[in-house]
Amino acid sequence: MSESSIHSAKIVASAVASHFENHFAAIAGKESDAFLQQPDIKTIEAIINAGFWSSLRREEGRSPKISLAFLPPGECENPLLFGRKLPLSPKILTKIAPGVERSGIHLGVWRDSEELYLWGTTKSVPPFCFILEVVEPGLLVVKHRRTQGFGKFVNVAILDGDQVKIVLDETSTIPDCPDLLTNMMGLNSTSSWNTSINVLVQMAASMRAHGRGGALLVVPKDTDEWKRSIVQPITYPVAPSFNGLAQLLQQSKQEKQDVSWQTALNREVDYITGLSAVDGATIITQDCELLAFGAKIHRASGSEQVEKIILTEPVVGNKALVVHPSLTGGTRHLSAAQFVHDQKGSLALVASQDGRFTIFAWSPCEGMVHAHRVDSLLL
Repeated sequence: MSESSIHSAKIVASAVASHFENHFAAIAGKESDAFLQQPDIKTIEAIINAGFWSSLRREEGRSPKISLAFLPPGECENPLLFGRKLPLSPKILTKIAPGVERSGIHLGVWRDSEELYLWGTTKSVPPFCFILEVVEPGLLVVKHRRTQGFGKFVNVAILDGDQVKIVLDETSTIPDCPDLLTNMMGLNSTSSWNTSINVLVQMAASMRAHGRGGALLVVPKDTDEWKRSIVQPITYPVAPSFNGLAQLLQQSKQEKQDVSWQTALNREVDYITGLSAVDGATIITQDCELLAFGAKIHRASGSEQVEKIILTEPVVGNKALVVHPSLTGGTRHLSAAQFVHDQKGSLALVASQDGRFTIFAWSPCEGMVHAHRVDSLLL
């Protein structure tokens, strides 16, 4: 097996370097700039190559799953340091992988003159730290931590074999881009992570992670209009509405900084999204109160059947297509498109068992349902 530079690494390195350069330029002169390290094209390409070739190896029958973070050990809180520097090579990465594959552990990468090396591991990284995650053989994701606290990291680029997807750095090309998608792309720097919209990003990631597929409907509060699009009686209503997650979101800013609050939030998110694996749709309000699960969607009385929608993916080079909703997926996708068509103030989040994830929202600009394919943002 040759371990020369792969073509996709050369393609993606320049675009990724520009992404980080733009972010570093935006924070220049701020105090946080002192501990942020900007990767150059050569560094990005070298880390991607090492990650790619290691992903194709196996140790005791298993492929490595690792996260590589480009930063010096001095910029980490309580790092685990190796007794000596280790070369950044596929062989070493494959050997170490079983010990560092748990979520939240990053292998630290830094440079000595012209050589990159592994210095140890860390559980904390600063915002905009370059991270390469090896997901599975041939599948790599470039990402960085958000500026606001914890939560789903922001994806910058996805390499799947010889296919490359660069996530859009802006939303001007997406008509009526919903706040959920803007925050999922990490573009809303003024919005705190601890809001109901941003918690939906965490819920989307949790839904995709359970791997069973599911649908989550987000409806306006203080109205029962959505019930017109749900088969009655609802199979599994929740009465009174469950507000465990909503109560956490109402706590003070100081309380939300505590690790115990973050742990509780993750637990409540998984609690609700686990119900999305039940056949039917899970329904929550816009402030995250749980109303029902296992609900069956039908066309509202007097409403037309949805025949066409806009389909986009927030990656560079994607073009909006007007298609029949059946082209987005199976029954869940069809019913979600119909629900949003009838309940224009709602959102529908749909996960497929194969990992595809779609956000359905009404587009006033286009006058039809807009399906945003976002699985590239949730890896």
